[in-house]
Amino acid sequence: MKTITNTNFVKNLVFLAIMLLGAVVFAQDEEEEAKPKFTFSGSVDAYYRTNLGGLNKFLPQLDANGDEIGVFAPAIPGTSFANRPGFALGMVNLIAGYEGEKVGFVADLVFGPRGEEAVFGSPIGSANIVNQLYVYWNVSEKFKLTLGNFNTFLGYEVISPAANFNYSTSYMFSWGPFSHAGLKADFDLGNDWSAMLAVMNATDFTDVNPFGNYTLGAQLGYSGQYLNFIYGPQGAGEAVDVNGNIVDTDVSSLFQVDYTGGFDLSDSFFLGINATYQDNDGVGFAGAALYPQLQTSDNFAIGLRGEYFQEMGSFGAIGTGLEDSSVIAVTLTGSATIGDLMIKPELRLDSASDETFNFITSDLEASKSLASFMLAAVYSF
Repeated sequence: MKTITNTNFVKNLVFLAIMLLGAVVFAQDEEEEAKPKFTFSGSVDAYYRTNLGGLNKFLPQLDANGDEIGVFAPAIPGTSFANRPGFALGMVNLIAGYEGEKVGFVADLVFGPRGEEAVFGSPIGSANIVNQLYVYWNVSEKFKLTLGNFNTFLGYEVISPAANFNYSTSYMFSWGPFSHAGLKADFDLGNDWSAMLAVMNATDFTDVNPFGNYTLGAQLGYSGQYLNFIYGPQGAGEAVDVNGNIVDTDVSSLFQVDYTGGFDLSDSFFLGINATYQDNDGVGFAGAALYPQLQTSDNFAIGLRGEYFQEMGSFGAIGTGLEDSSVIAVTLTGSATIGDLMIKPELRLDSASDETFNFITSDLEASKSLASFMLAAVYSF
């Protein structure tokens, strides 16, 4: 009996050890799954750009005595980014993130010409390098809160060249908001429906609220299609005169409605769509663009952006100096992938309703159209 008892005791010890080991391994697996995840990513881009028949260099502007008084700039479309002649730089984009089970943050920094243009409304505190900086809380599986500076939810295109198919940007994206600072709430409504509500500073004031009033934002989404809204005053409404008295000033109210979406028409063919309308007390714009994109192989795709952009009043985006000008811009882009590097040759034609000094010919005359070629390289990591 003693021998049998000892044998059972040993068996029980072995069984207990196996159970404890299994419990430890299981707990470690759960701990690993719940452990917050740190991520680091970004991109670097550079390009070559030339106007076909347009001015491609900066010319010193002289007065009657031959003294330099300014610079005559080369021809460019009235859009953001990728407008410099010759070999030029885009930006370095560094994105750090920390994702926990419930909470996390994103710190998105930009360096270089494209980055400086993207954060133009943030002169206080960021030294023009903070593209996004926000924290978030997943309150539940269907409710998320975000606080800080985040890129706009309007429009088809984004600031990062790695996330756009076309390298140059559209008029609608260039003249809409780039970023917002505020608090937003995202809702998963189920059955592919989503919604978002936000309270924000005036558009592109991402470091501080200098005006003391706020802009409201909203979004309704269904299966990859989004209807976006923003509305709010874009000024202080008051000023101080030379005697120190507070006086009333005019404050414009910005309203914009925007539709962004797209459809996979086949396994290799995608059609993106963007339409927008912006009114700032009678001055603004409306436009629409189609983005057909064809994946011809695993390493190459070709895409077209066809955009119509109409100014309201003396908005000034096209540069004609006239009211209610319009422009049609057609951009053909190829995208060749070599590992993490994308090579993007691009041909763009802008055709305006009136002559504009944005489209300067090599003879220094205003023109209604401008053709340009770019070759861009975008490395993502």
